[in-house]
Amino acid sequence: MERFADKHARKLKQLSDAAGTQKKAPYMMHFDGHNNRIDRIVRPAETLELEEEVWNEAVFAEGVDPWARFLKIYLLTALGESGVNCAHCCTGGLNLLLERFADTPELERIHEHLTDGIEGDYGIAAQFLSEIQGGSDVAANLTEAVNTGNEWRIYGTKFYCSAAHADYAVITAKPSGSDEVAIFLVPSWLPGDKDKEKRNSFVINRIKSKLGTRELPTAEITYNGAVAYPLGDLKKGLSNIVGIVLSHSRFISGLGPGAQMMRVTEEAKHYAGLRTAFGVTISNFGLVAAQLKKLDKYTERTTAASFKLQREILRMEQSDRGESVFDSALQGKQHRFHVRLLIMLNKMVATTDAVMVSELAMSIFGGHGLMEDFSSHPRMYRDAVVLSGAWEGPKNLLLTRIFMDIQKSNEWYPVEELIRNLLADAHGDTVEGLVERVGLFLDHGTLMGVDDKTIEVCEKWEKFCFDMMHAYQDVARREVALG
Repeated sequence: MERFADKHARKLKQLSDAAGTQKKAPYMMHFDGHNNRIDRIVRPAETLELEEEVWNEAVFAEGVDPWARFLKIYLLTALGESGVNCAHCCTGGLNLLLERFADTPELERIHEHLTDGIEGDYGIAAQFLSEIQGGSDVAANLTEAVNTGNEWRIYGTKFYCSAAHADYAVITAKPSGSDEVAIFLVPSWLPGDKDKEKRNSFVINRIKSKLGTRELPTAEITYNGAVAYPLGDLKKGLSNIVGIVLSHSRFISGLGPGAQMMRVTEEAKHYAGLRTAFGVTISNFGLVAAQLKKLDKYTERTTAASFKLQREILRMEQSDRGESVFDSALQGKQHRFHVRLLIMLNKMVATTDAVMVSELAMSIFGGHGLMEDFSSHPRMYRDAVVLSGAWEGPKNLLLTRIFMDIQKSNEWYPVEELIRNLLADAHGDTVEGLVERVGLFLDHGTLMGVDDKTIEVCEKWEKFCFDMMHAYQDVARREVALG
């Protein structure tokens, strides 16, 4: 980890900053010199070198210590999106699927390509779920999977495809004649076709122009009979997408903000100790000192909560392997529910807080904070906004999902007991205050509606969820302080 941290702080940071300028944004080359349709995504040399450095770490290989994997991913996210972190996260998600469902020689070889590499080349993955009419409502997707008798082929358009340069994509599609969403793995190129730039029966319509994460090519893609491999039970695609792929992506999306906060906070503190105004360094001004203290607080508690959540995920995985971790089956079921809720809460709260922290850190630099040739803070700020607003579910979707899950589980896990267990080490007044407030939402029974009462309940529900997650973060922060 010391070796990787040194490389991260020097080489990887320099590459990501160099690739993050607007003039080096990815672009499309639809045709080659002979007018063949190739849909080549052109990315800068710095991104390609950074990508090679990251994938050569082989963090998804069998036998890698889970904490080493976690720490490397944490440090990588401090670079911002950097054109690699989305695909790196998606590669981890596809690996989780293949660990369960790689039941053919083709899928086993793809799994090997993603984890151990083949002849020094590592596979890169993406996940394409969104369609223009559905967005986060995956069940509304129209993309069709047709079984020809010998193979599956995909037809339809995906509207928001990040990491469009990937070798493999996890695709949601409905088998012909079915309303059930299934999962398929679609190679970007069939064997022997990558060097020829002959894509697997799909076209990239355009690269999107985004507010942030500009180094990451996000595209609209139309599939015209692409060869695909089903992953798991065709009738359980939606549950596998949410339970495996999105849970992993949401966890990483909640991990990244802490790392980004750490970076912008440390740089702001360093600058405040150098910059002089009116004869003193600005760190000696009370208002600046108060801002730096606030930055430290949010950075520390956000990061500590991600580490605490990683520990709980590893405990859950131990239990899944049959190891004795919990005193009863009910305790294990409750713990799994804790992890599910915390992943959503952490993603939502951490990404929202990261926007505020990034904006506050930029303000310490004054006018320099807005200058893209002075620091990476403007780029990090734009990435934080994108991560908060769109990636792996916007805030409103997550708030609704959390409410529905708690409402549904209340019969076997009363919400008052849930809060006390989740915040067992929090201050008593904080816990009981949350317990007193939660009854309002269950009594009202829904977040759907535009009447004044429902809107008031929705606003209070958002604040309740943020207060509950901040309480969990503060517990994690105290655990670190106590050693």
